[in-house]
Amino acid sequence: MSEAAIARGETLRITEIFYSLQGEARTVGLPTVFVRLTGCPLRCVYCDTEYAFHGGRQQAIVSILDEVASYSPAYVTVTGGEPLAQPDCHQLLRQLCDAGYEVSLETSGAMSVADVDPRVVKVLDLKTPASGEMDRNDYGNIQYLTAHDQVKFVICDRGDYEWARFKLDELGLVGRVGDVLFSPSFGQQDATELADWILEDRLPVRLQLQLHKLLWNDEPGR
Repeated sequence: MSEAAIARGETLRITEIFYSLQGEARTVGLPTVFVRLTGCPLRCVYCDTEYAFHGGRQQAIVSILDEVASYSPAYVTVTGGEPLAQPDCHQLLRQLCDAGYEVSLETSGAMSVADVDPRVVKVLDLKTPASGEMDRNDYGNIQYLTAHDQVKFVICDRGDYEWARFKLDELGLVGRVGDVLFSPSFGQQDATELADWILEDRLPVRLQLQLHKLLWNDEPGR
């Protein structure tokens, strides 16, 4: 692959492309193609995709589109790492939308989503105190969220829950986005306990369990 092609923004560094069931968010359980981009500037303590921090392969966007099409999917998720750490991710998102897929973007919330194609469903992760990366939240992103987008909080403990509950009101998330997701950090926060807190406080949020971990123990590529 030529350096000229890379310079023209025709390629992205890819860790993996695979077909599986969506494990999270609004389309949970639906067959989906995942395009996992390499690299992330954050180091959350509970990260389960550290293998995507480095390495990967440089792949032409046209080749990525061909590989996605080979699965004949309805849904495509672009994830990472942090996909927006590669600026040309925007080109991939646009072309996936142009191809007629329902496209979602899983992003850490640390990088601007201002230029994300409006057809893309943004699943924005607001980092809680126990993540170790709370200071990286870019709250300017909230203004770019719409009713078809989603905000996720990964809850590690009661402190995270109370912080997320405060942010829910402070940022006016209910009514701004379609879903607010409270996800128990796998192996740290008991899911039943989190469910009880949500019910006690009558929060208008969706408890999110990670289906892929329940089915396949979070095996890469599944």
